[in-house]
Amino acid sequence: MDAVRLILTSRRALAGSGGGAEILREVWQAQALAQAIGSRLAVSGPPELRGEALGLTELAGRGCGVLGAPDLDPGDMLAARLTALDDARRALLDLGGLLGEVGIALVGLASSADDQGTYWQCMEAIDAADESRDRVLEMLRKLAAREEREEREGALPER
Repeated sequence: MDAVRLILTSRRALAGSGGGAEILREVWQAQALAQAIGSRLAVSGPPELRGEALGLTELAGRGCGVLGAPDLDPGDMLAARLTALDDARRALLDLGGLLGEVGIALVGLASSADDQGTYWQCMEAIDAADESRDRVLEMLRKLAAREEREEREGALPER
């Protein structure tokens, strides 16, 4: 399945999640999806994105590790369904939005946490989501710079 469709699925699931355990499961799914997208871009994405994509993979992996893997059937893992990343720019725009929503959901969960363990787990996951989003924004900046450079080069008269 294409990355953009998976991100939309993740956003809907996060928005529809109710209790703390369900929110944490959807946050984990979003981080695992970010990790998979980062990995795909690091291997086969535009060369100027590969370093940032590798960083995204590591940061999103840290976000998953902080939360611990939820009890999911393999078929329910969104990241495992990633088969295509047809539009890197669109996927990164949508992923940035998803990671922002993850941060908001975690802030809400942390503010209502009854125990210190959940609170600190949320704080670490917020940090990982914010850093992952920063990598996504940097990749978008690099894509925009590449597109601008290509437009300038295309506008130059031939000699």
